[in-house]
Amino acid sequence: MSITCWPEAERPREKLIARGAEALSDAELLAIFLRTGCVGLSAVDLARRLLLDFGSLRALLEASAAEFCNGKGLGMAKYTQLQAVLEMSRRHLAETLRRDTLLTSSDSVKRYLQAQLRERRSEVFAALFLDSQHRLIHFEELFQGTIDGASVYPREVVKAALRHNCAAMIFAHNHPSGVAEPSEADKSLTRSLQKALALIDVRVLDHLVVGDAEVRSFAELGLL
Repeated sequence: MSITCWPEAERPREKLIARGAEALSDAELLAIFLRTGCVGLSAVDLARRLLLDFGSLRALLEASAAEFCNGKGLGMAKYTQLQAVLEMSRRHLAETLRRDTLLTSSDSVKRYLQAQLRERRSEVFAALFLDSQHRLIHFEELFQGTIDGASVYPREVVKAALRHNCAAMIFAHNHPSGVAEPSEADKSLTRSLQKALALIDVRVLDHLVVGDAEVRSFAELGLL
């Protein structure tokens, strides 16, 4: 049965308008993105099938172009549209950070870093450069490594801090293993960076480790 034949309160688009996006299931949200179904399947039915085939909404969103386009009812046009939506979401989060003082927006920082780093399959070491009011100047990926580590050079971090004329920094890196617990190497590196940056009067406010389901903060753990 076509979605247009459903009771109005059960149609995804009308339900979103009436109750907000948070009231929709993963399949209903995906159906709105798909807009149409295919032969024998409504948009919601197709969405349910895709979620079953991919395993989850996240797996579908993080699929490569080839994997995505192999899905029933999908193709390169839908893939490019999805990538545009995801990038708009990342940019929205970045704009939100630029408006706020980061020390009072820890949840926003964590959401932003998850969007930037969680799906990366190799380790990436990044930094948020902040002004004297702890507002965001710039986000930059400084070093990229392998699945189990990235080489970080304090001298290059100091040069980046001077280049952006920052007063403080927040570091972040992902653990492709999915476990967000800081390692001893992470702790040692953070101490080295603190000492190097102290020489140019730049404070290290936090170091965040991005895992699969959570982000762990050195500051919250009492490690800074």
